[in-house]
Amino acid sequence: MICDIARIEPEDVADAYPDIPILGYANHTDTAGLRRAHTAGFDQVIVKASLDERAKELIDELTAPVD
Repeated sequence: MICDIARIEPEDVADAYPDIPILGYANHTDTAGLRRAHTAGFDQVIVKASLDERAKELIDELTAPVD
């Protein structure tokens, strides 16, 4: 799941989808939102500017089989 942190409540999303990898992104100035998503348990939290550059890499990491 990929979430715009500015549009959701990170805690609610993390609680609703405990078994799904979650990638959260936010504007680099939203440090509080980025921290909330990290604290809520998102698997990856990045700034919005990195999403375009790293989307494939991050999705591959989140969906890789667990050994």
